[in-house]
Amino acid sequence: MASNDRSRRHELLEKLIAYLARHGIADLSLRPMAKATGTSARLLIFHFGSKEELIQQVLEEMQARLQRSFTTMAQGERKGPLLRAFWDWALTEPNYATLRLLYQLHMLAAQSPRTYGRYLKRNAMNWLELIQQALPDEQRDPRFVTLLGAVFDGLFIEYMSTGDRPRTTGSLDTFIKMAQAYLATVSHPSRRPA
Repeated sequence: MASNDRSRRHELLEKLIAYLARHGIADLSLRPMAKATGTSARLLIFHFGSKEELIQQVLEEMQARLQRSFTTMAQGERKGPLLRAFWDWALTEPNYATLRLLYQLHMLAAQSPRTYGRYLKRNAMNWLELIQQALPDEQRDPRFVTLLGAVFDGLFIEYMSTGDRPRTTGSLDTFIKMAQAYLATVSHPSRRPA
C-alpha cells in the first residue's frame, strides 16, 4: 500500500473512531460513517475491504490504544490495588467512551462469531496477558487473572447499563477484599480455612 493510501486510511480510522465514540453502534451503517469522515461508502470499502474489516480495524486500533494507556497506568505509581486503579482509569474519559464503544462492538462481534470470533478470542487473551503481566508473580494464576477480568467486565457492563457508580464501585471494592483474603490463603497455606 502506498504511503498516501496508508496515511488516508489512518486518517479515516481516526475519524471513524471519533464518530463511533460519539454515536455508538446502534445504527452501524456505512453511509453516515462515510459522511462523517468526509468520504463515500465506496471509498471506505476501498480502504478497508468490507464493512466487517472496517469494524475489525476500528476494534484493533481502539484495543491497542487502550492497552497502551492501561500499561502506562499499571506501570505508574498508584494508591491501592491494581484492579481498583484499573476501574478508576476505565471510568475516566477518554477511556470510558472508548471502552463503552469496545464493549458495544464486542456484543456485535458475539452475534457474528464466524466474522469476528478470531478478534474476540485474540482480544480476550491480550487483555488477560496485560493483567497477568501487571500482577506480582505469585498472583499470576490464569484462573485468578480470568476471574479478575470477568468481574471487571460484569461490573463495567452494569455501570454502562445503570450509571450507578457508587454501587458498582462498592461492589468492586468488596470483590477486591475477597480477592485479597483469597490471596492471603494462597500465599500462606497455614491460613487456609479447615
